[in-house]
Amino acid sequence: MIDLYTWGTPNGRKISIMLEELELPYAVHAVDIGKGEQFAESFLAISPNNKIPAIVDSDGPDGRPLAMFESGAILQYLAEKHGRLLPAAGAARYEALQWLMFQMGGFGPMLGQAHHFLRYAPESLPYAQKRYHDEALRLYGVLDRQLEGRDYVAGEYGVADIALYPWAARHEWHQVDLAAFPRVWDWFQRLGARPAVRRGMAVPAV
Repeated sequence: MIDLYTWGTPNGRKISIMLEELELPYAVHAVDIGKGEQFAESFLAISPNNKIPAIVDSDGPDGRPLAMFESGAILQYLAEKHGRLLPAAGAARYEALQWLMFQMGGFGPMLGQAHHFLRYAPESLPYAQKRYHDEALRLYGVLDRQLEGRDYVAGEYGVADIALYPWAARHEWHQVDLAAFPRVWDWFQRLGARPAVRRGMAVPAV
């Protein structure tokens, strides 16, 4: 059994989508980040960075429980443990991992900054708004070029797509029109039609 500590954010939804795709049993523990529940001592013991998502796998390595934080690391762990959604070796594996890192290092942090300055900042800061909106557009352009001639980001559907999709699902938050990126739009529709993606995007049900 997997215990999933999460909230309704793109990073949280990566893991619920992954668990749904792998058809694994899991228990959801909602961590309301709006109320600061991520700073509770009990959660800190699981996630040293006080951020969701985190998991506890009761059947970790050597049969012992394993707590994990950082969504990219969790995706890789689950894929490797269950032998799905990440190639085991060779060039295809590194292709998938580099696009997973693209999401972790750029298509996530930069879009999160766009969300902050476009939606939440207590004062309008045009320089910051333009900086992060421009970077969001650039990153969508990178993704659009990568999708030329392929259905999924790294060839076969896998962890890179799962990591990227929940952030793309908030394209309106960072004021990006997906019509300007037709290959991203097709990919977005393709993933959104997957039953496991739909179920994972609805977690936690609060």
